[in-house]
Amino acid sequence: MAKAAREQKKTPWEIAAYYTDVFFKDIDALNIGRPEVIAKATDHIPEMIAFVKALQEKGFAYEITDGIYYDISKFPTYGKLSGQTLDEKEAGARVEENSEKHHPADFALWKKADKNHIMQWESPWGMGFPGWHIECSAMSRKYLGEVFDIHSGGIDAVPVHHENEIAQNEALAGKQTVNYWMHGEFMMVDGGKMSKSLGNVYTISQLREKGYEPLDFRFFCLNAHYRKKLNFTFEGMTAAKTSRERIMASLYQHKNAQATTDPAVLNDYRTKFNDAVNDDLNIPLALGVLFNLLKEPKSKDVYALALDFDKVFGLNFDKVSAPKQETETADIPQEVLDLVQRRTEAKKSKNFALADEIRGKIAALGYEVKDTREGAVITKL
Repeated sequence: MAKAAREQKKTPWEIAAYYTDVFFKDIDALNIGRPEVIAKATDHIPEMIAFVKALQEKGFAYEITDGIYYDISKFPTYGKLSGQTLDEKEAGARVEENSEKHHPADFALWKKADKNHIMQWESPWGMGFPGWHIECSAMSRKYLGEVFDIHSGGIDAVPVHHENEIAQNEALAGKQTVNYWMHGEFMMVDGGKMSKSLGNVYTISQLREKGYEPLDFRFFCLNAHYRKKLNFTFEGMTAAKTSRERIMASLYQHKNAQATTDPAVLNDYRTKFNDAVNDDLNIPLALGVLFNLLKEPKSKDVYALALDFDKVFGLNFDKVSAPKQETETADIPQEVLDLVQRRTEAKKSKNFALADEIRGKIAALGYEVKDTREGAVITKL
């Protein structure tokens, strides 16, 4: 934040506001429901200070020259989430060197700030700022209570951030505070690490530019279990896009069918779907149930059940419409359709000169092609 603020000549608040806006636009596009409580760490400094003071009063924290630190030696079960011992942590972790700390792995609860630090607040220990881990503990305690069911996060948060949260929370509460920990695995890109420095990080808007809808990406992600690594490739995205379009086309046929389906058959699919979802969110298996359901004879009951499934998938099954070949392309010559496909491929490969040349050929045949978010639309001149 400090580096970006200096480079862009903006305040940290302006940087945060920009990326917050981008974030919410993206989750809306991905059909991710917004949480009922949206908590900013900087709005909860008093809660964090109170948390640190309480830990200090209970003997779990101590003050040194540069801040207040958690005393890991006072929490004998430290490492129970990751299975990592303190000796392993000391040998392998990147921990801040500070000769005043009681143990190398003791972590900061509150840091004292020098006058040039870009963000700081008043505290009982002078001007300063919270440690990385106390933020989550203070906010979860405020909004979810002392004990709550599920805490999630990335797999990389297990050995440090979540271990430190457990140490803070349980030291203050005197008991277990989280019943289930759920961790998402990494997304790879072309079999390797995703990194800005490698130039293989893509935004939702960039995927749109390449012809993929946000829900194509959502569907792509649903095809892997959250605890399994997911390898992003554009071949995989194209396959996801095609598969989602076929699902929507099949749903359209079911929606407009007059026939019904035996309730016993539907209940069997519903049971299999619920079993999959309740088995540690096995969404790939749940998608398999959907695929089999759609193979049933066309029935409005099938569509109704799929809508129920979509409360989990979030793929907007309620917005199905007639496939393009039934509307926009019904009376268009195959030669024009082939040219449109070639033009789309030329644009994807950034061969814009060829794309313009093909557009001219399409016009010469009496048709016009326009690009929309939903794809190419062909109209007769």
